Amino acid sequence: MGAVKALLFDSSVLITEDGDGTVSFQSGAEALLWRLAYSKLNLGVSYGESVSAQKVSFLNKIALLLSLKCFMHKKCSIDASVNDISQAWGKTGESCLYVASSKDDELYRSLSNNGWFIVLKSAESADDVVESEKENLRLLYIGKLEELPFIICRLNRKGRGDGILSVGYVMKPSREKDFAKRGAFPMYPTQNGLIFVPLALDFPLAFQMQEVDAVIHKATDEIASVELSTSSEHSIKVTFSNGMKELERYFQGHPGCCIIDPLNNIYPVLDRLRIQQILLRLEDLNMVGCSRIRGPHFLKIDDFKDPNLAKRLSEAKLSLPCIVKPQVACGVADAHSMGIVFQAEDFKDLQVPLPAVAQEYVDHSSLLFKFYVLGDRTFHAVKKSTPNADFFLSSCMEDGLKPIIFDSLKSLPTAKDQQLGGQVESKVDNLDLELVTEAANWLRQLLDLTIFGFDVVIQEGSRDHVIVDVNYLPSFKEVPDDIAVPAFWEAIKTSCKSRSANRE
Repeated sequence: MGAVKALLFDSSVLITEDGDGTVSFQSGAEALLWRLAYSKLNLGVSYGESVSAQKVSFLNKIALLLSLKCFMHKKCSIDASVNDISQAWGKTGESCLYVASSKDDELYRSLSNNGWFIVLKSAESADDVVESEKENLRLLYIGKLEELPFIICRLNRKGRGDGILSVGYVMKPSREKDFAKRGAFPMYPTQNGLIFVPLALDFPLAFQMQEVDAVIHKATDEIASVELSTSSEHSIKVTFSNGMKELERYFQGHPGCCIIDPLNNIYPVLDRLRIQQILLRLEDLNMVGCSRIRGPHFLKIDDFKDPNLAKRLSEAKLSLPCIVKPQVACGVADAHSMGIVFQAEDFKDLQVPLPAVAQEYVDHSSLLFKFYVLGDRTFHAVKKSTPNADFFLSSCMEDGLKPIIFDSLKSLPTAKDQQLGGQVESKVDNLDLELVTEAANWLRQLLDLTIFGFDVVIQEGSRDHVIVDVNYLPSFKEVPDDIAVPAFWEAIKTSCKSRSANRE
């Protein structure tokens, strides 16, 4: 038996028709189809002669959208229909699944004789099926469509033997779709032996986790609240969604499960103050006569009306303008609400959540270098960034140098082409890639993270390389997919092996 390469759905599993003729997806069907489609599996849907014209029209639209094939089977020529389907997907040594919601013994028998597996979506328990029937018809039972990826996972592991790792993943749907579109989450085994399966936090974990060797997560998508703590060990207290809490409890009860990455490891990147304190230690990497890499000067602010704030800014080597960010870096609605402040008196009415971190505004020729760490490999991309301070000063004179308030995810004020000075290539050449790569490896070991990103700007004049932001499991979409996705897979597999070895 080979890996599962094709799935054929009976139309009754995917769609339903109301009394007024309105056709819609069955629960869970739409999400399942695009997950399968992005896994590069062959997909099809079959329907009988009695299916309504409305359903056929709906199915044809699905077929066009997801590149799946439609087949009509006739009772009088079941074997011929099955032969047509098998020819369309004839892959030697690979398995095909037929998913249905009602029994059709003649069709089942014809498909199973051609090497197909039958998956029946039914409330009937597999325990109630006669064993010989299951063997003859190669029957598998599921109660919900959400179970199907785990059936595929199980068959793929049996088909490919030892060395296959199944990786469950948890993140918000929009992020999952972004990764899946780029081929990052295939259910068909990757070249380095990984299978990906979506975990549903509203579905019993015991069933799902028995098929999973490792879990990769974007736990920041599941944060319900973040509270700052006075504890020296943990600067923040994170409350996750109920589903993520359940997964966290599962991890605690099953220490053998590989987590990429342990939840405690991501806490530093949720706290901008903690990250700034970590970046202070970059000084250890610097050598005399070479470019320097460092974090920006910074100051924690608990009260914008502090009468000693100007003095404290000076003592922290902060001159104006400076950029002010909430201390909590993600997981709350206003974590990305920031301000650029030009005058000390404007702090008192600043609309940035407290506590906050005032950070050095580095003149950096309006260029930002985005670095992505995927295991032991590092990639980077160049992007437009905020203008130098003098551009802000000249443009804000008419407004009296009022603070610039923005959401860094939506409205980051970036430089215009004329503000780049026409010397982009020469400015890019200032990047000391070896130095930043060394810093990336240092951060990877210190934070013990598998996949993370950070932003670097190069200060005009001094050419200091300044790391201004660190984040967990970024999209790394600026890196070409044919390079980034295999590196992503290899980072996961290497991390699994490393963490398993450490547990032993």
